This record gives sequence, C-alpha cells and structure tokens, in this order.
Amino acid sequence: MDHTYALDLTWQGNRGTGTSGYRDYARDVLLRADGKPALEGSADPTFRGDASRWNPEELLLAALAQCHLLSYLHSAVTHGVLVTAYADSPVGTMEQSGQGGRFTSVVLRPRVSVASEDQVGTAMRIHHEASENCFIAASVNFPVTHEPVVSVERPL
Repeated sequence: MDHTYALDLTWQGNRGTGTSGYRDYARDVLLRADGKPALEGSADPTFRGDASRWNPEELLLAALAQCHLLSYLHSAVTHGVLVTAYADSPVGTMEQSGQGGRFTSVVLRPRVSVASEDQVGTAMRIHHEASENCFIAASVNFPVTHEPVVSVERPL
C-alpha cells in the first residue's frame, strides 16, 4: 500500500534583490500542511541560516527520533510492555565536503520508563524491532544506532 504526503514550502528570504549575491538573501522558509500549525524553517547558521528556525538537518534528526518512538510504542503494546514515559536526545553527524555533504550517522538515546522490573529486558530488546519497523530509518543511507536506557517508574 502506498501513502502520499504533501506540504507547501514557501521561501521567505527575498530581501528585495532576490539571489543577486550569496549574502543578499535569507534562507527562511515556511512549511505548511493542511490542519497543522506552520513550521518556520531556515538553513543551519553555519550556512547563513536563522538559528531561531528549524533547519533541515534538525528536521531529519527529529523525524528519525519520532519515528523510532512511534514504532517503539507499537512494539511495546504488542509485547505487553507498559511504557510510562519516553524521552530522547538524538545526535546526528554530518560530513561536509565542498558544497555538499551527507549525514554519516545518527545515534538515538531513548530513555524509557516502564511499569515493572520484569519488563526491563523486553523493553530493551524491542528497540531493535522498533528500528526495523521505522519507515524513516529504513529510508536513509547511513547507520542509525541506539543507546537506550530503561528504568522502572517508581510509584509515589
């Protein structure tokens, strides 16, 4: 089954002279999709972008982390693991060469809380399954690795 995704991207960087010179335009964009809040994007500040806006590299990292989370939660349900909290602090590495570049790796560092001690082992193991089921990770040509931590949420 095929799924199609669509959005609108509008460049907002014309400062009056368009692309008359490398420093004469902003890299600002506005991303829109039906029924969602607009997302302000730009280039990484290294590439003359606005640091207050999301850049494509951050969006790729966010997509990988969110996809893993959603796949993980699904795996947790199918394996009877009661996840009570989940947070991640992923890191991606990009190698620049000349005018181009590419991501060389992403490390996801999920921190998961589960309801009981007997679920910790399964909660650790299903990260691999979640990775295999993540559409975004399956679509990239660099390694996406995981450094998960699982703990038991202690009731108050």
